[in-house]
Amino acid sequence: MTQIPVVVIAGPTASGKSALALALAEAYGGTVINADSMQVYGDLRVLTARPDAAEEARAPHRLYGVLDAGETCSAGRWLGMARAAVAEARAAGRLPIVVGGTGLYIESLMQGIAAPPPVPQAVRRTTRRF
Repeated sequence: MTQIPVVVIAGPTASGKSALALALAEAYGGTVINADSMQVYGDLRVLTARPDAAEEARAPHRLYGVLDAGETCSAGRWLGMARAAVAEARAAGRLPIVVGGTGLYIESLMQGIAAPPPVPQAVRRTTRRF
């Protein structure tokens, strides 16, 4: 059995990535998977060019607004979610279409990423004061 490929659409802000991803999803039975570091947060919809409800209804969308703004999302955390979303799309016979402008997210999906060491809460509290 041939594995379904992954389409990756990357580029600068306002370059038409989301529109292209949606057009491909409609034409080829795809699932649009977010690779934008800000669009994973549900609270920040107004600050990003996240697809609106009508666009999201036209094709399956994953990893948009899945986290609260108070949560931390690293490239490693996103990678785990993205791999699951790609596998889910493939299992459904859909073309995974990864779209976004966060280069580190896309690079981690394509090449992998080393796991960072855990950061103690005391260090996090100290650095967040600045």
